[in-house]
Amino acid sequence: MAGILRNKSILLLLLVLAIASFFRLWQLDSIPPGLYPDVAINGNDALDSIKTGDFKLFYPENNGREGLMMWLIAFSFSIFGASVWSIKIVAALIGISTVLGLYLLTKELFNKNVALLSSFFLAVSFWHVNFSRIGFRAILVPFVLVFAFYFLFKGFRTKSFLNFLISGLFFGLGFYTYISYRLIVLLLPLILICWWYLRKDKKLLIGTAVFLLTAFLVALPLGIYFLYHPQDFIARATGVSVFSQPNMILAFGKSLIIHLGMFNIFGDSNWRHNFSGDPMLPWSVGILFLAGIFLSIKEGISSIRKKEHARFMLHIFLLSWFFAMLLPGVLTYEGIPHSLRAIGVIPVVYVFAGFGGWKVYEFLAQNAKRKKLLTFASFFFLFAMVLASFNQYFVKWARNLNVQGAFTTNFADIGYFLNSLPENIQKYVVVNEGGVPVPFPNGLPMPSQTPIFIERTKYGEPRAIYLLPEDLNKIRKDENTIIIFLKNEKR
Repeated sequence: MAGILRNKSILLLLLVLAIASFFRLWQLDSIPPGLYPDVAINGNDALDSIKTGDFKLFYPENNGREGLMMWLIAFSFSIFGASVWSIKIVAALIGISTVLGLYLLTKELFNKNVALLSSFFLAVSFWHVNFSRIGFRAILVPFVLVFAFYFLFKGFRTKSFLNFLISGLFFGLGFYTYISYRLIVLLLPLILICWWYLRKDKKLLIGTAVFLLTAFLVALPLGIYFLYHPQDFIARATGVSVFSQPNMILAFGKSLIIHLGMFNIFGDSNWRHNFSGDPMLPWSVGILFLAGIFLSIKEGISSIRKKEHARFMLHIFLLSWFFAMLLPGVLTYEGIPHSLRAIGVIPVVYVFAGFGGWKVYEFLAQNAKRKKLLTFASFFFLFAMVLASFNQYFVKWARNLNVQGAFTTNFADIGYFLNSLPENIQKYVVVNEGGVPVPFPNGLPMPSQTPIFIERTKYGEPRAIYLLPEDLNKIRKDENTIIIFLKNEKR
């Protein structure tokens, strides 16, 4: 009987992973459209790293970016060749792996039923699917978190030094992903001290030391870099921090309320991140998420009375993770609620949803007279979620004209047009769009990164000459000259 149940769980997990793969791979070459400049520069840096052999710990251009995503993109280029798809496939595979990681973590914390529900909700999540298909390096944050915590808690249970070592590797690698990851250090004292207090086992103490030492050694090279380049450590955050506001307490309070409301009331309004304004969770998952948080708090309080310290620490851990990873969004005032900055909260949100969903199912099962009808209704609900999520992302969102603009598809179109021109045509691209200069401080604005990368996918290096508007006098005009403006200005 145990073998049958185990096989059933494996089959259901494989089904969840198949759904996750479909949502992240189908029409990946065309959805989302174009190539956003923030992603294009990752591709250009990866190409430069391959060319020069200089794989940087930190790429300072475009307000600074941690290096792991560029290394992975370079690896993808070495296998598939340079293309937009080769950038996106990195994020897509990371997204699929995160679904598996969430299952493993949630099973470690609860049971396989909560784990299957949590991973299913993540598999069809618009929020996670979207960021799994763009190429932003932030998609690495949920991936690193689920595996770091999975091996850490498995280490607590098994007392295996190997699990602590692997957890430390993931935890240290997280610092090479995205700036919001850094706030996860707020959880370390809570996790390590409290679990040591509960177990008081010498092996756990040694395992904890292995975890901390490994994480420290992995993150050390980047730490040394920031020691010598302190401006790079905070450059991206300072410009949008609530602490730069005249009334920082008011700004923080407003941002906190808005971010707490983004799950069920009003979500990210940026079409690049979300179906503008829609809650980050569909109403059904949003209700289960609220139920999960409520039940987590309730069980946490109940465990105090019953002196069930391990169960108390489990729920404290989940709630602390939620608020710690919400902070990167809450501590900013621009573009709030900001689902990208708060991307580290995604896994725990779906743990709460899975926990709430399973508790609701257990309640209904205990009170239902017709069990088969409940089972049918449950699977119908999950199937309806798949269809609704598909329609929301691949139909309603993907075909919305606002999405074309959000991803500045015209920049990619210019690149493809340049690639179609004969070699004897002298091509000039006037970068009359604003943006962070690359290289800083006197380079071309960021929008130029997209057509430059598109050209490089075919010719290795751009054939067009890119100029600022003030340099128009450098253009040598003849019958074989074509001039393209990034921004089509009506005169």
